[in-house]
Amino acid sequence: MAEGRIKRLTDKGFGFIDTGTGKDMFFHMSNLEGVRYEELQEGQMVSYTPGEGPKGPRAENVRPV
Repeated sequence: MAEGRIKRLTDKGFGFIDTGTGKDMFFHMSNLEGVRYEELQEGQMVSYTPGEGPKGPRAENVRPV
């Protein structure tokens, strides 16, 4: 699993993870494990599995570290 920091959260139930590679990874609240979307904070460390969504790369199995 990869790790990164939550860069931005939206009020629409999705956010972006700073992967440290210069490219952010999209995630949706339906891809969270062991945490609710409302409990996440910008700057928080998370682990995730890189995956593919209908519009490109996305993080799956997102959970706090």
